[in-house]
Amino acid sequence: MTPRPTPADLEAARDAVVDDLLPDPLRLLVVGINPGLWTGATGAHFARPGNRFHPALAAAAITDRVIDASEGYRDEDLEHLRAIGLGITNLARRATARADELSDDELRAGARRLVRTVLDHRPGAVAIAGITAYRTAFEAKKAKPGRQYAWPETARQAARELGVADAPDTALEVLDATPLFVVPNPSGLNAHATVASLAAAYREAADAAGMERFGAVR
Repeated sequence: MTPRPTPADLEAARDAVVDDLLPDPLRLLVVGINPGLWTGATGAHFARPGNRFHPALAAAAITDRVIDASEGYRDEDLEHLRAIGLGITNLARRATARADELSDDELRAGARRLVRTVLDHRPGAVAIAGITAYRTAFEAKKAKPGRQYAWPETARQAARELGVADAPDTALEVLDATPLFVVPNPSGLNAHATVASLAAAYREAADAAGMERFGAVR
């Protein structure tokens, strides 16, 4: 863990790159838009106080506790995320104060990187947090939230180009076999979402990934 970041720490975190969390096996891969400055400063995903991501995971019984990542991950919390197979990545890797600081080209490049990650790590399901960013990244202007019953053509084209190494199945077979969801953005700026509505969306994706349900959250 790190000390709670100061305003100077947050400013210094601009454009920081945060490592993906990619356990093996990878059951559910959650895809954020990009790291915020709080995540850039602490190295923990969805770390800013007020972000509903970790409370929603607990409310969905995906985790067995509400993880407080505001000062970075505690060892036992990071181990728990790895043990349940929860992965976290972002469309754009650099930290910014707001997602609207990103360019469309960055998001489109991130979509291709995500396809590469899916082909390499083969998650049980993918949940992209944020419909607007999803539409831009995958050039899917008419997409609606929820389960996507096919990957966008831009993703399928990327899979064809990227391929998979030393495997009997093709990249398109891997991609098509991976359930894809667009779930609400857990940021406190998303006034349309609540912990309960986030939990319901995340649970649907977790069920598709075959993740277990925990009992009462402590």
